[in-house]
Amino acid sequence: ACIDLLAGRRRSSVLDAGCGSGVLAIAAAKVGFAPVVALDVDEAAVETTRANAAVNGTSVETFVGDVLTDPLPVATVGVANISVQVVEAAANRLRTRLLVASGYLARERPHLAGWQTIERRESEGWAADLLERLYD
Repeated sequence: ACIDLLAGRRRSSVLDAGCGSGVLAIAAAKVGFAPVVALDVDEAAVETTRANAAVNGTSVETFVGDVLTDPLPVATVGVANISVQVVEAAANRLRTRLLVASGYLARERPHLAGWQTIERRESEGWAADLLERLYD
């Protein structure tokens, strides 16, 4: 569901916050998003993302970083397949206009001040939300 929400967006820059194995970053790069940056607090996850991007022939910049405390790069679209609690804590730190958030149960909804839900997808008990930052 997360990749479907991402695929419907205009091709632009992407930040994968909490990249894990890099699936979302790699998928974004494969469908034409660029530049794509992926970060994770876990060094092993960043190394895995780097290796998976190379195997898939995609260009993904990777670095170790904590979405809750470290400076984050600017991107048009943020993707985050992480718990709803981390999405809520991190959303306003992201320097993105759009956020595709997933990794939480369908019964959970992120409560994010300054963001509006544009679209929600649910599959097999899991949810993904496309959110847009509200500007004053």
